[in-house]
This record gives sequence, C-alpha cells and structure tokens, in this order.
Amino acid sequence: MNVQAIKAIYLFEMARTWRTLWQSIVSPVISTSLYFVVFGAAIGARMQEIDGVAYGAFIVPGLIMLSLLTQSISNASFGIYFPRFTGTIYEVLSAPVSPFEIVTAYVGAAATKSVILGIIILATAALFVPLRIEHPLWMLAFLVLTAVTFSLFGFIIGIWADGFEQLQFIPMLVVTPLTFLGGSFYAIDMLPPFWRTVSLFNPVVYLVSGFRWSFFGTADVAIGVSLAMTLVFLGLCLAAIGWIFRTGYRLKA
Repeated sequence: MNVQAIKAIYLFEMARTWRTLWQSIVSPVISTSLYFVVFGAAIGARMQEIDGVAYGAFIVPGLIMLSLLTQSISNASFGIYFPRFTGTIYEVLSAPVSPFEIVTAYVGAAATKSVILGIIILATAALFVPLRIEHPLWMLAFLVLTAVTFSLFGFIIGIWADGFEQLQFIPMLVVTPLTFLGGSFYAIDMLPPFWRTVSLFNPVVYLVSGFRWSFFGTADVAIGVSLAMTLVFLGLCLAAIGWIFRTGYRLKA
C-alpha cells in the first residue's frame, strides 16, 4: 500500500477545509444552531415530551444526522469532482496509486471533516438543551459509519456529475427531504399507520433511529435493523465504486 500517496491526498483535502473554514465548519454550525433556536426553544417549549425525552433534546440526533449526511456528500463529491473539472485527475490516475488508495484518501478526508463537524454541532447543542448519551461508543460508531458511508456516496456523485449544479442536486433535492421526512423532528410512531408504513421505506429513518437510540435508548426501529440497513448501504456504495474503477466510468471526463 502506498501510504505516502494516501497521506498526500488526505492532507491536501484537509488543508482545503482549513482554508475555507467559514464555509466548511462555521456555516453549517450556525445553520444548525438556528434549528435549535426555532425548533428547540420556540416550538419545543410548546411540545410535550417524546418517549420521555424533552423535544429540544429529542431533535438533536436528527439535526446532527442532517448535517452529517449533507456535508459528507458535499465534501466527498466536490473533492473528486474538482480534479476532474480542472484536469488534475490525470496526475492522480497516472501516479502509482491504486483505486483503493484514491478512495481511502478522498473518502477518509471527507469523513474526517464530517465527524469533526458532527462533534462540534453536538457540543453546540449542549449549550441549548440538556443532553445525555446512554451509549457513547455506539454513538461514535454510528457517527463514523454514517460519515464513511455517505462520503462514499458523495464520491460516486462527484464522478457522476457533469457540472457543479449536479453536485447539489442529490444532497438538496433528495437527501435533505428524506432526512426531514425520516423522523428528525418527530417519532414515526406519531404518524397514522399508513404513513408510518411508508416511512419505513425511507432509508434515513434507520440512520436517525439508530443514532437517536445511542443517545436516549429509544428508537423507532430495532437497533439491529438500523445497523444492518446502514451496512447494506455501505456495501452498495463499495460495490458501485468497485465497478467505476473496473470500467473507468467517467473518471477522466
């Protein structure tokens, strides 16, 4: 394994984060803080507890997951698309670097940024609402697993995209609505039976539910099912990336 190549790409991507600190870290934290103010303080004061958890605290895992999903996809998709856009991808492809090492570097950097952002948002949330984390190791496991999975998904989007507009298409028009409808701000048990069944076809439900369980010990679906669904999506992303590198699909476009 070419560790130096992985390190070089990884550090280059991380350096870009510090150069765009306001856009990469500060802006998402401020946006999420506004959610806490509006939903946690203004609306939460008028809402009853959900599963014994104050509403302001109940929405914290969902808001962290919302930022984690969108930022993981955005970081990874831009990271691989920009070299394609500028033509520097040829330097990477001609270097003695294997596909595994390229994916490890780009996805590792994107996932690292997202995990850092998630931890900062968690610390910020503690300033607004009292929090408890019943299963901290599971919380970190879900945080890292989700960040890696959706960074892989973002990597695929970055290879598929023809322009900067397409980089935002799936995060804004698919992932964000699915997250809002995936139990981020409510328990799906509160829905009528028909819509509760429909919600179970939303993959984000399982991510939010498993992550919320790590905080409060309550979940909309069994923790084993949440973990299994996350691993299935991870496996699908890995299979798709393997196919991309075997066929050379759009890597040089």
